[in-house]
Amino acid sequence: MDKYDALKQYFGHTQFRPGQERLIDAILSGRDVLGVMPTGGGKSVCYQIPALLLPGLTLVVSPLISLMKDQVSALRENGVSAALLNSSLSPEDFQRTAREIGRGVYRLVYVAPERLDDPRFLALLRGRAVSLLAVDEAHCISQWGQDFRPSYLKIADFARRLPRRPVVAAFTATATRQVREDIAARLELRDPECLVTGFDRPNLYFAVRRPADKTAAALQFVRERRDKSGVIYCATRAKVEQVCAALQRSGIPATRYHAGLEDEERRANQTAFQLDQSPVMVATNAFGMGIDKSNISYVLHYNMPKSLEAYYQEAGRAGRDGAPAECVLLFSQGDVRTARYLIDSGGENEDLTEEERELIRRRDLARLDAMVGLCKTSGCLRRYLLDYFGQASPERCGNCGNCRAPAVETDVTREAQMVLSCVKRVRDRLGYYVGPALVIRVLRGGGDRRVRELGLDELSTYGLLRALSRDRVQALVDHLEQEGFLTVERAHGTLRLTQRAGEVLFHGERVTMLCPAAPPEGGTKGRRRRAPAAQAAPDDGLLSALKALRVRLAREAGIPAYIIFSNATLADMAAKRPRTPEEFQNVSGVGQVKAARYGQVFLEEIASYIGGET
Repeated sequence: MDKYDALKQYFGHTQFRPGQERLIDAILSGRDVLGVMPTGGGKSVCYQIPALLLPGLTLVVSPLISLMKDQVSALRENGVSAALLNSSLSPEDFQRTAREIGRGVYRLVYVAPERLDDPRFLALLRGRAVSLLAVDEAHCISQWGQDFRPSYLKIADFARRLPRRPVVAAFTATATRQVREDIAARLELRDPECLVTGFDRPNLYFAVRRPADKTAAALQFVRERRDKSGVIYCATRAKVEQVCAALQRSGIPATRYHAGLEDEERRANQTAFQLDQSPVMVATNAFGMGIDKSNISYVLHYNMPKSLEAYYQEAGRAGRDGAPAECVLLFSQGDVRTARYLIDSGGENEDLTEEERELIRRRDLARLDAMVGLCKTSGCLRRYLLDYFGQASPERCGNCGNCRAPAVETDVTREAQMVLSCVKRVRDRLGYYVGPALVIRVLRGGGDRRVRELGLDELSTYGLLRALSRDRVQALVDHLEQEGFLTVERAHGTLRLTQRAGEVLFHGERVTMLCPAAPPEGGTKGRRRRAPAAQAAPDDGLLSALKALRVRLAREAGIPAYIIFSNATLADMAAKRPRTPEEFQNVSGVGQVKAARYGQVFLEEIASYIGGET
């Protein structure tokens, strides 16, 4: 068997995705690798194919029990002998699995990094040849990464203590150059084949919204996607409870996940989500990396994350099967204060010096600034993200909220002068700067009590922009900040003038920005701007029937539906309409084991549907 045979037989594909073959070839030649591939880009295949072809055992270090379970279940469904060894096993199952590892029953074994420090585990492996040590979510080893885990620092020492050092393969979805260099150094990779395939996920639609009422916006968003599975991320446990309760009161089958729940409830809630019994998960970032549910159609961020790395990783859990998916962030200025508080009150890490902890805090604040920049930019959201990760991209992607909003380049110099002048006059009146929200209220006039108490309704700039909506004035303030005329002071969140502001106020510098185009005649009032619709399936009726069959089979087997077949595989099945077992195996994502296990029942469903058409 070669790599192509393994790919078709076990995973049902006839060609590799970009970067996969190069990394697989390097591993098979005995070379260490470092692969940075986007979520859903097929990282696991890069070590699973070599595991099937190499003579010894492949160990996979993974940070989460839930991820291990999903990976092992999927491999077993594909006919691959795999196991996990972690604290979720009963003592009897743990001992049985350990004995089977010693007898060479498995090709792949998934372990948590903490297991590597157990002398009994090392002794168990002394009689087995470990050919490959794969490190998933490898950015966890870097103190510069957003998910640093000290337990990952044990991996290099573990590899040295094995009778023969295996090939070491490290994989992650989000890593800046500094993090990649740190991964290679701390894992002691030897002349690694380093490959960054790119960070772009063309199937994901990105949007940032500023609703006046986030809970109402979240409810509307989910109601309009009742037949979809999605994740809603919140910054705090309290907010998870609030949002989940609101969804449940509205009749939406939602569940919750955060570190304050008992382990048993967290496991039960995650299982309900994986099995689509509760298709909506409301969670903190404790519902973390490596969630391997391929049919997540949207990720809604109720609060802004603390970094672009965290945001892109969390948003990337949508659309893992390649189908179009939505990533929408609900932003408010309060999110910035919450994120800054979480950074400043972060727990002490005893593995780091005080100087290193302060360095990381400053780094986290800089990352927060970049995250806020995404929320405030009027430019292409995808380009902003890709620029941050060092990947060249077009000026407009055509598939984000900013690109799809009709806009024209507009001279806003006069309005900009009003904003800058207002910031200055408020400062002169009070003797100190204030936050952007108060400046906007002054500019828009109205009967705000706080404005009157401070005497700001007596300023010449009071009400100058009352004809503009709050969102339009906010967008103008954000644009002036992006262009360097204003800055938000970190510690107190106050809006301040920069030296460049004088060029606009006194020296004639012009300011332009992209503004929403006027609606066509007849208007669009009352219409909600939607994300691009998913590409129509070749036959929505047949696809729905196949999905219903998949749900029934999954419930009977007690496994997540996507492990049987992904949405992308069902869409290809609906398009090709196979009639024979041979044609069924030509469907993308159908391997030999799954064809033998599920082929007949799916072929009967397709035949029944086609017969009903005639």
